[in-house]
Amino acid sequence: MTDKAFAQADPEWLALISAAREWLSGPIGQFLLEEERRMLEDELGRFFGGYLVHYGPSAQTPPSAPQVQRNVRLGAPLPGVEIVCEEQAWPLSEHAADVVVLQHGLDFCLSPHGLLREAASSVRPGGHLLIIGINPWSSWGLRHMFAHDGLRQARCIAPSRVGDWLNLLGFALEKRRFGCYRPPLASTKWQSRLAGWERRAGAWQVSGGGFYLLVARKIVVGLRPVRQVLRQPVGKLVPMPLAKVNRKQSEQ
Repeated sequence: MTDKAFAQADPEWLALISAAREWLSGPIGQFLLEEERRMLEDELGRFFGGYLVHYGPSAQTPPSAPQVQRNVRLGAPLPGVEIVCEEQAWPLSEHAADVVVLQHGLDFCLSPHGLLREAASSVRPGGHLLIIGINPWSSWGLRHMFAHDGLRQARCIAPSRVGDWLNLLGFALEKRRFGCYRPPLASTKWQSRLAGWERRAGAWQVSGGGFYLLVARKIVVGLRPVRQVLRQPVGKLVPMPLAKVNRKQSEQ
């Protein structure tokens, strides 16, 4: 795959993905991706099936699911991408994948709702959708507001909002995890000093991590619990009054 754009590609989208890829290839972006890799490998190890689809701007080879037969990368026409497509035009049939991973896909896109709908449609009933995004309520989210590099263009959507979107699309949120509690500093010396805090905060799962990971399962059609309709009482049957019969009068 080359860096040349295909004819139908949106120039604005290509510029956004290229800026994101450049930032993720830098020292701070690489530090973030390494922290995410550990968590992704831990989660992907429990999935199995035929296809895993990965979408994201990173140039780094994403971790694969060892029990899934085929791992495929799709996205912009950049090195490492196997299937070229735009964010709202995935060349996949409905319910084609067992697992779909959006790694910073929602952070760097033109339409988060459109991309999420496309990814959700590709997941089979009972399959899983994993979403990694930059946590706006962290030092990484704060840096994004003052950055002058590709991070400045990140959307940094809150995990609670993404969870609401998933619920509307028919997904049940199974897990929410946070990682990368160290601030976005390029200095390896400071990163080493803060390694202890990273371990403690990760064990406690404090919500201030630099990135979040959402694991959601697509609800199987037909197996949703149906709410029972309460029947309103229509009143009790009252016995009809009967006329008393006087035997003496009847014998006369």
